Amino acid sequence: MKVYLNCDPSLGLNGGLAITGSKSETNRLLILQALYPSLTLTNCSTSDDSRVLEQALGTISGLVDIHHAGTAMRFLTAYYAALPGTTVQLTGSERMQQRPIGILVDALRSMGADIRYMSKEGYPPLAIQGKRLEAQEVRLDAGVSSQYISALMLIAPSLPNGLSIYLEGSLTSVPYIEMTATLLRRIGAQVDFNGNIIKIQHLAVAEEQGLVVESDWSAASYYYSLVALKKNARIGLGSFRADSYQGDSALATIYRQLGVETSFDSSKQQISLQQVGAACEHIELDLIDTPDIAQTIAVTCFGLGIGCDLSGLHTLKIKETDRLEALKTELTKLGAQIEVTEKSLHLKASESIDKDVSIATYQDHRMAMAFAPLGLLVPIYIAQAEVVTKSYPEFWEHLQQLGLGLQFQ
Repeated sequence: MKVYLNCDPSLGLNGGLAITGSKSETNRLLILQALYPSLTLTNCSTSDDSRVLEQALGTISGLVDIHHAGTAMRFLTAYYAALPGTTVQLTGSERMQQRPIGILVDALRSMGADIRYMSKEGYPPLAIQGKRLEAQEVRLDAGVSSQYISALMLIAPSLPNGLSIYLEGSLTSVPYIEMTATLLRRIGAQVDFNGNIIKIQHLAVAEEQGLVVESDWSAASYYYSLVALKKNARIGLGSFRADSYQGDSALATIYRQLGVETSFDSSKQQISLQQVGAACEHIELDLIDTPDIAQTIAVTCFGLGIGCDLSGLHTLKIKETDRLEALKTELTKLGAQIEVTEKSLHLKASESIDKDVSIATYQDHRMAMAFAPLGLLVPIYIAQAEVVTKSYPEFWEHLQQLGLGLQFQ
């Protein structure tokens, strides 16, 4: 399916939306709920990733296919490995089978896990025989993916001896590790995260409690982009907290440089985004803690005609696609002057945007959603538009609610 965005220049971008629950929080809490059934969850993500993870958690034998869900692959690898009696073959899409998982598998094997590669060494699919893991400590490279670390943290309180995790090298995406630690503490686990050492005590039983998932700040990024690109725009979003666990809440600070002010209403747990001024002429950001919003920021800067230098992006090479190369290819089609390295992006200021360009999305949900706001400025096509269901199934419907002109082809 292809979407054609051709917005009326007179559109007054003003409205309110309720965004789906955070995929990151939901997926962590689904694992914890499987380990501690006394927990109940509300406002969960409606994403494909969360749906396939929830379905997989009801399976303890046979083939488990998580399609494109990278978080599910990593979290389930640890979950199944530590679940005695489990015998599964964990697989995913063709792209998923190209995404490395060897660091996590090596760490789990050092703890006594029974995991075998079914095809290429270091990559899914995996054959996992769940067993009781009694190891008290583990070491792994901290600089590749925080999801490897979170996967181990999530199973740690269920292990008979708890787990001490020793992280080697510089940490990446620290807010996601902090999120995992915070959610563990919310269910009663004792977590000590100090420098490169994480110690988590055994938790036999979690008290009965209901946990409300905050809405997804990553999804909110696309509305920050819309407001930045549309004069006098104002959009309200719920349900968000000023004291969010999500690293992407840094959007509130980052987008001030792009002319967008964020107001919090704590009584309603809502935020209001409003364009209040002109963007800076050039921005420089280290996004090592918030790589998922890099695509949105780069496209926003291009739409505003300003330059940017974004660093800390090495994890984008192993996402749904190589996001740095994908950004370079698609922005160049629109007339951008852009260069990328293995871990950075450099965009020059521009004065025009080529119209009626078809943006390829590479089966990557964030490519589709990051480029959509440019439809406010020029007619644009988004190919494989259905890919947004991976994290935000209601995305196109919500753009229509705000008055953006969409044609599905």
